Amino acid sequence: MQKCRKTSIRRGKVNLRPAWLLTVVSLLVVDSAMITAAGAQDNYEIQVYGVDTVAPGHTMVELHSNFTVDGSKTVVDGMLPTNHAEHETLEITQGFNDWVETGFYVFTSIQPQGGWQWVGDHIRPRVRVPESWHWPVGVSLSNEIGYQRAAFSPDTWTWEIRPIVDRQLGPWYLAFNPALDRSWHGPSVHQGMVFSPNFKFSYNVTKKIQAGLEYYGSLGPITGFDPVRDQQQQIVPAIDLDLGPNWEFNAGVGVGVTAATDHLIIKCIVGRRLTWGRDKHRAAK
Repeated sequence: MQKCRKTSIRRGKVNLRPAWLLTVVSLLVVDSAMITAAGAQDNYEIQVYGVDTVAPGHTMVELHSNFTVDGSKTVVDGMLPTNHAEHETLEITQGFNDWVETGFYVFTSIQPQGGWQWVGDHIRPRVRVPESWHWPVGVSLSNEIGYQRAAFSPDTWTWEIRPIVDRQLGPWYLAFNPALDRSWHGPSVHQGMVFSPNFKFSYNVTKKIQAGLEYYGSLGPITGFDPVRDQQQQIVPAIDLDLGPNWEFNAGVGVGVTAATDHLIIKCIVGRRLTWGRDKHRAAK
């Protein structure tokens, strides 16, 4: 699934006192990468991840709405065309402590002539380097595994590992997600790991408006990239609006720059943070 995520701010001094923890995180990234890989981009969750996780006692509910203005128009390998399809994805993310969250996705598609259909579900645990470590950049690691129906993705079971690095530099925000995808069931199993880099840079135009560019790619197996015409690459001019601490809003227009990519997509993300228990009473004060 094509991705991106909430923006976040990284700051502070370098503190490498727990150097052994850096080693653990590095090994975790390497070991996880050895069991993940390919898969084509799908237009269900178009979002570049920032490192922040949802705080404990909070739940983030997001609706991802993506409409393909100009996409594939024929059935390919049993997969329905994307042209004029509306994709609605419900994402629910629960925070457990200051460095762990778990997200759950429900993917749906509204076909021009086929009605509203369930596509599949994914689960996504994520860990981050705590702010108390005072690293110069934010770092987190997401693993996502799930099922999608063959009518919408020939690869029905997939796993993605997504290292996430971000940094706020004054009014500029930068995020890089060098993701690896693997198909566990479907025609792409033989490809092994596929490199799907995403990145974002944006600028605070005002205190409430952030404008920038997002990039989504699926370049092919790490053992040998696909020819450029077969790669999926998309550029998305996008804005983020600050509607308050409990809200998230992101919108953009995606332009495919290779023959294998849907040519024009409109995307919108609206999120609402919910607070529970003692944290709810504390937030109300």
